[in-house]
Amino acid sequence: MGERNSYPGGCHCGALSFTFRTERAPTEWTVRACQCTFCRAHDALSTSDPQGEIEFAAHRPEALQRYQFGQRTADFLLCRECGVYLGAVMDLPEGRYGIVNVHAFKPVPEGVPGPAPMSYEGESSADRGARRQQRWSPVKSTGRS
Repeated sequence: MGERNSYPGGCHCGALSFTFRTERAPTEWTVRACQCTFCRAHDALSTSDPQGEIEFAAHRPEALQRYQFGQRTADFLLCRECGVYLGAVMDLPEGRYGIVNVHAFKPVPEGVPGPAPMSYEGESSADRGARRQQRWSPVKSTGRS
């Protein structure tokens, strides 16, 4: 295994942050543009690496807003103070998995490819969980996110 590079991100006001760790160069990242109304409204572009890792941190825990919609299979993480959407987490018996919003990197790494439009309409909860477990990054638990 090679060395993981760390890419910091967070909300505008600094209440919430994340670190995305991956061996992949930003030019090799898979960027997805979900076409659901939530992701389109937030102009969210998601990335993850199943061999990488995400660590979320709530520096001001009262600012963390968890939002669930649809099938309630994941928590979407937003800042109550500045409104930034950071990413999402999903808990499965095998562990916690997540994605981060490319727009929340500080700064956005150079060379990140354009997004591929994605539609997950009609997916069952089981199919959604299996897809996310294959594509999303393991989330390192800090007890604060």
